[in-house]
Amino acid sequence: MATVKVKDISGKTVGSAELADGVFGIEPHAFAVHQVVRSQLASRRAGAHSTKTRSEVRGGGRKPWRQKGTGRSRQGTIRAPQWKGGGVVFGPHPRSHGFSVPKKVIKLAMRSVLSAKTAEGVLHVIDGFDFEEPSTKRAAEVLVSLGIDGRVTVVVADDDINSILSMRNLPKVRVIKASEANTYDLVDNTAVLFTQPALNWLEGVLA
Repeated sequence: MATVKVKDISGKTVGSAELADGVFGIEPHAFAVHQVVRSQLASRRAGAHSTKTRSEVRGGGRKPWRQKGTGRSRQGTIRAPQWKGGGVVFGPHPRSHGFSVPKKVIKLAMRSVLSAKTAEGVLHVIDGFDFEEPSTKRAAEVLVSLGIDGRVTVVVADDDINSILSMRNLPKVRVIKASEANTYDLVDNTAVLFTQPALNWLEGVLA
């Protein structure tokens, strides 16, 4: 069973946390991570692109010329697809691009990401931020004390509102509740920082 150092807000090591091998020590499954990230990004697409069919284009209510006797091909409306300004055939319409992934694969992907971050040494744990009131300045100082730079995902307990309010305005920092933890937010960064309560809760869910 692997262990990770637990630090306080000053960056001092105050203990260690044991990490379950089944969550933080598996062989990462790259395909599962790929599928889940694709699914998450697809679900975020607006899917609002739209084209008009021949029934939706303005005009074209009158037959342009009589059916026979002109020598030209028969036409029923100037808004048919072959006409300039006509409707579009098989064009895009508003829809959802999302697709579902089995729950087992979602959990496997999260365990894979956490295992990879642990192996790379970029998974950090803090005993708690203990903000009495929201303070973005103090939050930035804590990250410096911990030696964390670049894009970081901070995972806190659901009821740790002051930490969320303190972290959310920092550049390159994404703060999420433990119950909102997902594969994309855990993998799209250079480091992951957990508060110990959030780490314990997530480990229990994924174990």
